[in-house]
Amino acid sequence: MGAPEPSFHGPGTQNGRTPTVIASNVSVTYRIYGTGKAIEDDDDMGALKKIFQRSTQNVGIREVHAVKGVSLVAFEGESIGLVGRNGSGKSTLLRSIAGLVPPTEGRLWLKGRAALLGVNAVLLPNLSGRENIWIGAQALGLTPKEVRARFDEIVEFADLGKFIDLPMKSYSSGMGARLRFAISTAVVPDILVVDEALATGDAQFRERAEDRIAEIRGAAGTVFLVSHNLGSITKMCERALWLDDGALVMDGPAADVVDAYAAKYGRPRKKSARKGPTGSPPEKT
Repeated sequence: MGAPEPSFHGPGTQNGRTPTVIASNVSVTYRIYGTGKAIEDDDDMGALKKIFQRSTQNVGIREVHAVKGVSLVAFEGESIGLVGRNGSGKSTLLRSIAGLVPPTEGRLWLKGRAALLGVNAVLLPNLSGRENIWIGAQALGLTPKEVRARFDEIVEFADLGKFIDLPMKSYSSGMGARLRFAISTAVVPDILVVDEALATGDAQFRERAEDRIAEIRGAAGTVFLVSHNLGSITKMCERALWLDDGALVMDGPAADVVDAYAAKYGRPRKKSARKGPTGSPPEKT
């Protein structure tokens, strides 16, 4: 007989907070077909691409353990950063939370709908920005009437100007990232998963994107953020997870986790003068 599923209300609350994500001993394993040689790739999802590049001779099967027994509870209104080296399992864990990669072991419970936002999210390159807004916004659940009502706001946030009617394939990486962000945040999701979405774009856009994420948190949404920029983690998140080789090494206040990670790998973080997630300025050092 299996364990009862957790409640998200009443006994499921903690200090008045309601959990939105519960991960219990979650593991994700990929089966990779190849020659048996070691797979080297900076991206923890990159090994999956080897499936499509395998030789038909001497084909073997290897297992890649991308996420190993991760357990956590996330609550409404939290912003949680993920840190770790390339290949540590950060993106795989987030894709699992977003429902794109099912766990091979363990269980995940979500309260509401998770939306993945990342610079690698695929829109339709041969269609214009305008057409992609209509398709993307309706895919998020907006009605045609709601898309019309929010269309100008999406266009303004994406800041595409005359390029809005040109095909997506003519956009720079920054323009594409702005459009994806504008579409993905047109509806405040219960759980927003952000995978390096702020890495592309100018400083003005990054600041607007950070403000938008703060609005989502204020609407009681939960935000997960992966970034190699440790400053972004400490500015935008009050909590952080450190993954190494697929395993959860540390879970705690963002500043503590980032400092421990930076000390381990010799990457001291820069102190920021911008106000932290609680609205209070950072402590002086």
